[in-house]
Amino acid sequence: MADITRRLGRRHLRGAPTAHIRHHRGGKLLHDGTGISFWFRALTAAISEIPVDDRELAMTFHARTADFQDVAVQATVTYRIGDPALAAARLDFSIDPGTGAWRGTPLEQLGTLLTETAQQHALAVLARTPLASALVDGVAAVRERIAQGLGAEPRLPATGIEVVAVRVMALRPEPEVERALRTPAREQIQQEADRATYERRAVAVERERTIAENELASQIELARREEQLVEQRGTNTRREAEEHAAADAVRAEAEAARSVKLAEAEAARTVRLAEAEAARSVKLGEAEAARAVTLARAEAEGARETGEARAAAQAAWLRVHGEVDVATLHALTGTRLAENLPRIDSITVSPDVLTGLLAKLGATEES
Repeated sequence: MADITRRLGRRHLRGAPTAHIRHHRGGKLLHDGTGISFWFRALTAAISEIPVDDRELAMTFHARTADFQDVAVQATVTYRIGDPALAAARLDFSIDPGTGAWRGTPLEQLGTLLTETAQQHALAVLARTPLASALVDGVAAVRERIAQGLGAEPRLPATGIEVVAVRVMALRPEPEVERALRTPAREQIQQEADRATYERRAVAVERERTIAENELASQIELARREEQLVEQRGTNTRREAEEHAAADAVRAEAEAARSVKLAEAEAARTVRLAEAEAARSVKLGEAEAARAVTLARAEAEGARETGEARAAAQAAWLRVHGEVDVATLHALTGTRLAENLPRIDSITVSPDVLTGLLAKLGATEES
């Protein structure tokens, strides 16, 4: 849509790069081109805007096949306006000078023309094609027939329309028919799947049988080898026992020989020890006898000398005491007595004892 602005009682139009503008005033063409801009007066201007870009027209219509089955056709036609002047002369592309919007619906008219033309040629093809063939090869056949029909349609060049491309996306039957058509294929696929399952099971059974046979053969081989192992172990055990017995015999003989040698050595050592002990005992007896004699002599000599010394000391003691007076002897006796008496804490002297002692002392002094 053109961009129209107002300035001081006049209006300015600015076209798009994909729109062809035609400006008439008083029946004369003043401006004609793509993406142009100009000033105009609304009361005297007649302006048309023709799009020149590629446009997509999606269409969906129903057709009937040769076996009277209904199918839905989904197609898209790409077209463009190649001659804007011719299109503006055949269709109403005029715009409102105030808003820039089309006064009519030219694109809808073009869509109706293209849809009806394409549908006419598609119906002609599908009416002579069975449903199964239409679903298999109908897309390409319908696309080629629509392209040829639009290319040969005289109204399109007369309107300035160019068909760029034709695409047919799908041909779909009714849902019930489609499910019915899918059933044989599904059954066949299911049969193939079942056959594959059975084959897989058969292969699995065969493999299991092979595995079982291999396991049985392995068990038989293991049993045979185990028997050989038992026999070999018995042989080894017997051989080991024989070797142990021989070794024990050799060991016993060696032990006996060693015991005999040890006994002989022990007897010889005992004899030697006895002889040495006897000799040592004889020597010790002789030494002990000599020592005893020497000790006896020494003791006798010591006893004699000790007796003589005691006798000399006693004689000297008696001689000394014989020469000392009686008072000194009494003092010595008291001293010796005091040394030999036990400890006396207190002494109680009675009057009788004191009187006798005093009488004795007085008699002593008088004498």
